[in-house]
Amino acid sequence: MPSYAVKARPHVRELLRQLDPVARKDVLTAMRTLAHDLRPPGATALRGFRPWLRIRAGDYRMIYVVDDAARVVTVAVIGHRRDVYRSLDL
Repeated sequence: MPSYAVKARPHVRELLRQLDPVARKDVLTAMRTLAHDLRPPGATALRGFRPWLRIRAGDYRMIYVVDDAARVVTVAVIGHRRDVYRSLDL
């Protein structure tokens, strides 16, 4: 299966720069795997926000959507698991 393009919203790129190096590595690795495995083990639909999906990367959560027609995965939100869901702006 050919890979999808993984894109991140500008806010996500800004947050990645602020993460500590270990957490950044975990999140970037998870983002790269989304190009080949769109719904890896542990990915679940975000309740109340379909078609958004969430995946865990260490203590952080990524919320993303898959556009099969354009073959693009868009990462919309990255945050610590304790407060990523508090103010979702999807």
